[in-house]
Amino acid sequence: MRRAQVVDGIVRIEAPARLHFGMLDLGGSLGRRFGGIGAGVFDPSLLLEVERADAVEAEGAESKRAAEFAARYLASQGIRGGARIVIRRAIPGHSGLGSGTQLALSVARGIAELYDLDTGAGALAAAVGRARRSAIGTWLFDGGGFILEGGRLDNDERIAPLLARVAIPDSWRCVVALPRASEGVSGDSEVQAFRELPAPSLQSVEHLSHLLVMSLLPALVDGDLNAFGSALTEIQQINGSWFAPAQGGPFAPGATSELISNFVEWGAAGVGQSSWGPTVYGIVDGADAAERLASNARGVLNGSGAVYVNEFAATGARVTVLDPSTARA
Repeated sequence: MRRAQVVDGIVRIEAPARLHFGMLDLGGSLGRRFGGIGAGVFDPSLLLEVERADAVEAEGAESKRAAEFAARYLASQGIRGGARIVIRRAIPGHSGLGSGTQLALSVARGIAELYDLDTGAGALAAAVGRARRSAIGTWLFDGGGFILEGGRLDNDERIAPLLARVAIPDSWRCVVALPRASEGVSGDSEVQAFRELPAPSLQSVEHLSHLLVMSLLPALVDGDLNAFGSALTEIQQINGSWFAPAQGGPFAPGATSELISNFVEWGAAGVGQSSWGPTVYGIVDGADAAERLASNARGVLNGSGAVYVNEFAATGARVTVLDPSTARA
C-alpha cells in the first residue's frame, strides 16, 4: 500500500482536444503497428476540477465515465481514499477529438497531484488503460506542438514512444469544423473495425513515410505551410484509402466529406479528417485567413454543427492548484 502525501486544494486541469493527422502503418510488417502524427487545440477543450473526498464522486458531462477512470486510477495506486470531480466543460465525444483519452488523463492527473504521485503522461495512461493504439493524445497531454509517435510492438504493453515534438509556427491557424452528423467510430466498433481492416500495401506505407520524413517534417521546421499542407493532405488521402472499407469512403460520408472538399476549394493549405471523424480541420496562415475559412464553414453548416478557430496548442494540459475557498466562491 502506497503511503501518499496529500495536497490540500482543488486541482484544475484544462486539456486540449487532439487532432489526429494520420496513422503510419496498419500492417506492422516491421514489428510496430499504427504510429501516428497529430497536434492539439484548446477550442474545444476539457475543463475539470478534482479534490479529495471519502469516495469517488463526479458531476457534469461524462460524469459516469470520469468516475470510472477515477476508481481505476485509485485502485492502480493502492489508494483507499476518493476524489470529487467536477467537469466544467467537455470535449465533444465520439467526434475524432480524443475526448476519452483527455478525460482519463485529466482525472488521473488531478488525483496524482492530490496524492503526490507520478504525473508523467505515460504513467497516467498505463494506470487508466489508454494509448492502446494511438499515443498521440497521451503525448499531447504531456506537451504541445506537432507529435510524431512510433507505434506499438506486438505483445508489449508499453505505450508507443514519442519520436518527435516539433513547435508549430505561431502564425499558423487551424479551423476545426464539427458537423452535427453521425458519430465517428469508437469503442467496441473501433476495435472490430481495426480487426477487419485489410493491411495496406507496403508501397503505400513506404510512400506515406517518405512524405512524412522528406516533406512534411522538413516543411514544418522551415515554416513552409504550403509544403507542409500539401504533404499532410496527401497523407490524409492515403490514410483514407486504408480506412475506406470501414467508413464507406476515404472520409466519413456526408457533411464531413463535403467539408473537406470545400476546405480545399476555399484555399486551406492542409485539410483532413481527425481520426474517424466527423471532425474536419483546415490549416491556414494568419488570423484573417482563418476567419474567412471559418465563416465559409459556418455558412455551409448553417447552424448544424460547430466551428472553432485556433492557434495550435503550444503546451499540454494546463494544471493549477486552487485554494478551496477561493475556487468554490
